[in-house]
Amino acid sequence: MKTVTAFFTTVFAASIGMATSTCAIAASFTTSYDCATATASVEKLICRDSQLAQMDIELMRLYRLALTDEHSVPLPDKVLIDQQFWVEERNQCASESDIKACTIRSYAKRAHQLRQGSAIVRTKDPNRLTEGPLAFRCAGLNALLAATFFTTQPGVVYLTWAKSAITLNQVPSDFGTQYIGKDFQGSYSFRQDGNTALFQKPGSAGMSCTAEPTG
Repeated sequence: MKTVTAFFTTVFAASIGMATSTCAIAASFTTSYDCATATASVEKLICRDSQLAQMDIELMRLYRLALTDEHSVPLPDKVLIDQQFWVEERNQCASESDIKACTIRSYAKRAHQLRQGSAIVRTKDPNRLTEGPLAFRCAGLNALLAATFFTTQPGVVYLTWAKSAITLNQVPSDFGTQYIGKDFQGSYSFRQDGNTALFQKPGSAGMSCTAEPTG
């Protein structure tokens, strides 16, 4: 009886161990680095978060393409250096009150920079998770509005105009694709439907925007 009991105890313990291992695997998403050896807090967060993991994989794709573009701005050797500084800057999000929001902003801004600087990076890869930057002319805004999109789940848009920039997160919408967010100045919204959009920033009414023709 003791032998039988010991056998079932061993089997039960093994089952628990397998279940725990399965849960651990399920909780870790594929990233551009080895999650098993990740030490930075932000890297560990990315490994546990599907949206961030998608952004990480896509950004590495963009970065590798930029390194192959002899006409990128900046040139590939500078892109490499900038990427190293960017990783350090991204990891500093660990000191922010909202680590995930900071990390999303970091990825969105870097994706915008890489796509803006290289035609090769903007290649229409069928598996891409980024679009843009697209230029919108908005009534009442004295500068073009540039929009770079992360088509993750949920999506993200990085908007920049003049010397301002904001990262907005996608929310459910019955009409078009809507993004919202805020900074120290207040709340922003951006609703896109094809080549038209409605942009609202703190202290102003919604501005109608039309996409500029792309080359």
